[in-house]
Amino acid sequence: MDNWVLRGANTLVKEKQQELPLGEGEVKVKVTYVLASNFDAVLYSGDSAARYPKTIGRFAVGRVTEAGKNCYGVERNTRVLLKPTRPCGKCLSCKTGKEDECSSPAVAGRDFDGFLRDFVVCKYTDVAPLPDSVNDTEALCTEAVAIAERIYDGLDLSAGSRVAVIGGSFAGNILAQVLQYHKLVPIVIDENRDALEKARACGIYYCFAADEDLAENLNEATSGQLCDAAVYTTCSKLDPALTMRVLAEGKCAVLAGFAPISFNIPARQLCDKNARLITVMSGYDYTDTAINLLVHDAVNIDVFEKEILSEFDPAAVYREMSEPNAAPANKMTIFKLIL
Repeated sequence: MDNWVLRGANTLVKEKQQELPLGEGEVKVKVTYVLASNFDAVLYSGDSAARYPKTIGRFAVGRVTEAGKNCYGVERNTRVLLKPTRPCGKCLSCKTGKEDECSSPAVAGRDFDGFLRDFVVCKYTDVAPLPDSVNDTEALCTEAVAIAERIYDGLDLSAGSRVAVIGGSFAGNILAQVLQYHKLVPIVIDENRDALEKARACGIYYCFAADEDLAENLNEATSGQLCDAAVYTTCSKLDPALTMRVLAEGKCAVLAGFAPISFNIPARQLCDKNARLITVMSGYDYTDTAINLLVHDAVNIDVFEKEILSEFDPAAVYREMSEPNAAPANKMTIFKLIL
């Protein structure tokens, strides 16, 4: 049994996994697919700290091979999503039995061992059974959909409101689709033409290049009123100041994504526009909602190129993803762990 352990920055080692005992309320899951993400790459590079050693891999699906006698709704051979976030167990909400309101959710690969390993033993509540209509590749997008749904709830906008999505790669594309599903009007902005074409292929009407024509295009799309909200996707590598330029007075700016990549927030412009700022870095407590959205075809992932690797060197993949000049992801790189 293999286990990919992060021993330090840029040091990822494949080790033999020890036999895992199974508790009465726990399940043993054979991991089948793991999605390589920019979050994993940031951990690998050391740009975001983890307490080493730590098994990497935030997003995974698998199949239950054993279930304890006190597991409910999950049995042997159930196909499941391994939840990428868990309650921290330390905040006031957790200590008072309100884990669904946890103020600092733990994240796989950083705060607890992730899923790039052959087997995982965890509480049965830390997995989500997958319906037959959601395939494994779609299931790997659950957290991106959950983040998008959490943003939608946080914005609390009425139908027809215009939301700029700055960065149209994987997470930004899914966010735009979820917003459109809820009858908001997403406006995708990116400097990557391929990302804009993918957004158009998903039915997003307003897709603008981040160039000298952006201001004019945005004025036409919003009748000169600018946007009711602006979401800056942290993996986009566009100028964060663009967030303020597209946002109307007194509205909401959002920083969102999988990884808290370092950048400078334009605080002066934020204050000048009397804007509020929220951050969304996980889809904690939105997993079931996200799966339901996938069941109802709210998101189309067919536009993304998929690279499924049955023989792989994850260190090489993460190294390439963490390069300073690496392009934002417009494809899904998936590690297949053979049974």
